[in-house]
Amino acid sequence: MQAYYGVFCPPHEAVLEGIRSRPQASEILLAKTDRIVGMAAFGASYPGPGLKPGFFLKDLYVANAERGFGRIDWTAARSNERLLRFYDELGGDRKEDRVFYRLEGERLKVLAAKA
Repeated sequence: MQAYYGVFCPPHEAVLEGIRSRPQASEILLAKTDRIVGMAAFGASYPGPGLKPGFFLKDLYVANAERGFGRIDWTAARSNERLLRFYDELGGDRKEDRVFYRLEGERLKVLAAKA
């Protein structure tokens, strides 16, 4: 993360202390083989009164040796024409053959119970 942002990387113990004292609502997942090759940091998101919370992916890092991706995928609301125009101008191709899924409510609870 420090390399990406171009900032000083503190000593190992300071990094560990920072992880141990991170905000309670934040989580970190690691991907590893014989070494750590990726990291995802995420936390709970508050969508507003009366709406169910979700989680927000804050950072996703993959070691340079593990890269080689051939694409970037994302979603956008069909009703947000301004955003769609922006993504079109970036050069993104709309993939009308894809379907966006969301698990919430009872179905999310059923899936969680299976884990």
